[in-house]
Amino acid sequence: MRIKVNGEEVYAATGGQEFDPQKPLVIFLHGAGFDHSAWALYTRWHAHHGFSVLAPDLPGHGQSGGKPLTSVEQYADWVVALIDAVGAKQARLVGHSLGTLIAIDAAARFPEKVTGLRLIATAASMPVSEALLNAAKENSPDAIAMMTVWGFGHRAGLGGSLTPGGWMMGKGVRTLETMKPGVLHADLSASNGYNASEAAAKITVPVTIVLGERDLMTPAKNGKALATLIPGAKTVVLPGAGHMMLAEAPDDVLKAITA
Repeated sequence: MRIKVNGEEVYAATGGQEFDPQKPLVIFLHGAGFDHSAWALYTRWHAHHGFSVLAPDLPGHGQSGGKPLTSVEQYADWVVALIDAVGAKQARLVGHSLGTLIAIDAAARFPEKVTGLRLIATAASMPVSEALLNAAKENSPDAIAMMTVWGFGHRAGLGGSLTPGGWMMGKGVRTLETMKPGVLHADLSASNGYNASEAAAKITVPVTIVLGERDLMTPAKNGKALATLIPGAKTVVLPGAGHMMLAEAPDDVLKAITA
């Protein structure tokens, strides 16, 4: 599905079903350097269980036009513009990594637009190492290598994939390799420059936080600390899962975000 948002064309996956703004809307927000394809299994399930689904490529990512935005706040504004552009009133936001920060900020500043949050691999702050930021700024393959090594838990090294026909680590590498120059650096800089603590305390909608026991990029202890800031937040920790749990543990993640 292609949508005009703030004058730029946006591509969003709809889970294989025609978009219907009258159904409850779920928007899936991908992480740094990725695109809508990270959500393939999740969008399809929701689209066939009574929801309208949008998994957009963020501006400048994947098939979407424009340039990547430079702050979490700008992305949150953009999400609200997306909701308006499709004629919906509200949406549940499901985010991974950077996508969780966007979701938190949107829920805090636009509570009338958000019905709930599902935050996967999250923390109040996501500091990025100088080595990774520099590699991303130079569009170096080292940035992809670092994200792959740090992103996947031990399951990814055991062989096999729970995604039919998928190569767990290979898909992540290939997606990152298709990024336009500067996209990953912009995303990592946005993550690095944001702290969700203040926004988290303002959230009033139901929240589920899904964490990976072996996540090196957003350690589970940091996600648990974030949960204490959000009234009534539910926390689920997935044994053995790393930061890329969308691919590592798809069944467990789906169960957590639909419970």
